[in-house]
Amino acid sequence: MAWKLTSDTPIYLQAAERIKLRILTGEYPPGGAVPSVRELAQEAAVNPNTMQKALALLESQGLLTTYRTAGRRVTERAELIRCLRLEMAHRHIETCRESLRGLGFTEEEIAGMFLSNETKKE
Repeated sequence: MAWKLTSDTPIYLQAAERIKLRILTGEYPPGGAVPSVRELAQEAAVNPNTMQKALALLESQGLLTTYRTAGRRVTERAELIRCLRLEMAHRHIETCRESLRGLGFTEEEIAGMFLSNETKKE
């Protein structure tokens, strides 16, 4: 099934973000192989050149490494992956906080929501 892509952001950036998410969630584990450009392009229903650009971006960020005979592999740098996961989590939290502020909640109420949600899990 083709990926849902929007027209407000370049396609290669959206593709790179999708693959990055797969790396950060462990779908593509550290040291693991990444599907070929053609496979990913077909899955996303995009031009292979667009997918190549997305993968090159992830390689420039240190998330992927290209090997002549083995294709692309995910970095084994666990600390990089951990830092990027935390960065993404903080972006999601900030987006949530902005939405809650837009609903009129104070910072104290928002903090309380996060804390009360944590205590419900325990």
